Amino acid sequence: MGDNDCGQRNVSGWTSITQGAASEGHTVGLKSDGTVVAVGDTGDGQCEVGSWTGIVNIAAGSYHTVGLKSDGTVVAVGSNADGQCDVSSWDLN
Repeated sequence: MGDNDCGQRNVSGWTSITQGAASEGHTVGLKSDGTVVAVGDTGDGQCEVGSWTGIVNIAAGSYHTVGLKSDGTVVAVGSNADGQCDVSSWDLN
């Protein structure tokens, strides 16, 4: 169900997904090996998660994606118009 105008529902080939997150324009999946996949609108770079490793939790905002790494640090990609991707100083340990 729902829109697929940006390909945000194109997840049929995904395997080993342990967690999912979605916004109105993109969908993100956390794989069991700690890597992340994403589909949909990436106009602001919100789907550019292919290099992420060691991720234990994910979240999808309207135009950004956030990941919590196993070492307690946080990574983010996408629009930073309101500072939503300014997470480099975060350490959740």
